[in-house]
Amino acid sequence: MSTLNLILVDDHELVRAGLKQILCAEPDLKVTAECHLGRDVLSALAAHACDILLLDISLPDMSGLDVLRQVRRHHERVAVLILSAHPEVQFGLNVIRAGASGFVSKSGDSAELLRAIRTVARGNRYVGAELGELLVKGLTSGSEGPVHGGLSEREFQIFCKIAEGMSVTAIAQQLFLSVKTISTYRTRILEKMDLRTNADITTYAIRNQLLP
Repeated sequence: MSTLNLILVDDHELVRAGLKQILCAEPDLKVTAECHLGRDVLSALAAHACDILLLDISLPDMSGLDVLRQVRRHHERVAVLILSAHPEVQFGLNVIRAGASGFVSKSGDSAELLRAIRTVARGNRYVGAELGELLVKGLTSGSEGPVHGGLSEREFQIFCKIAEGMSVTAIAQQLFLSVKTISTYRTRILEKMDLRTNADITTYAIRNQLLP
């Protein structure tokens, strides 16, 4: 039996301890490293063997979406399984679009987590029942589900940063894009979501549980 190497990324020590206990009870799973900050993930991936990265979407120093983009850029072969307390129906589609191999809610049980790990290890995507139903209904056409489900990967990334209160200039600096480009994305987001201001974006994000 081949061993799957995993790295855990979550800012809560008790959560990591609980996950590690579940994973280490399986003979084919091995936790090779743990991180509590997003900025440590690339260093951990460079230093430790990893087949699957278990990544919390809400981290104290940076967005899990930003971490996901970095991992996809520098470690294409690593499967990224998102763990989140956010509702699957609210976040799942957007993280799959961003390159995640799967999404598991923290409200799920250990059996689902292990099933998800082994599914993505085989090169497949893993989604739960709710998200799977939305995908079958053709959510990508924008006809069903939450409004933000119609945003592109980059639009959703910028949407989240605006919702957190970041200015256009700060977002541009962080993403190494021009202020004009970010402003264009902002305008497109407002149009797609039928919103008017940054405050509307924040209100929407709070209402739909999209903020940490």
